[in-house]
Amino acid sequence: MKAIILIAFLGILVSLGSALVSLTRHGGSGDRGVIRALTWRIGLSMALFGFIMLAYWLGWVAPHGVAR
Repeated sequence: MKAIILIAFLGILVSLGSALVSLTRHGGSGDRGVIRALTWRIGLSMALFGFIMLAYWLGWVAPHGVAR
């Protein structure tokens, strides 16, 4: 469970970094690489959110209170 979430976070960060590199190399000229990388980031974020909601619904994860 934790490995899947960690891999998804790493994928999101790699996609964000890829967009940054593409943006700085081409000077922000509306490059398709930036759009593609940010689209991947949004898709991965939505998939991660859906996976966490599914895991909660199936009882794999449970909310807990904050320790005082």
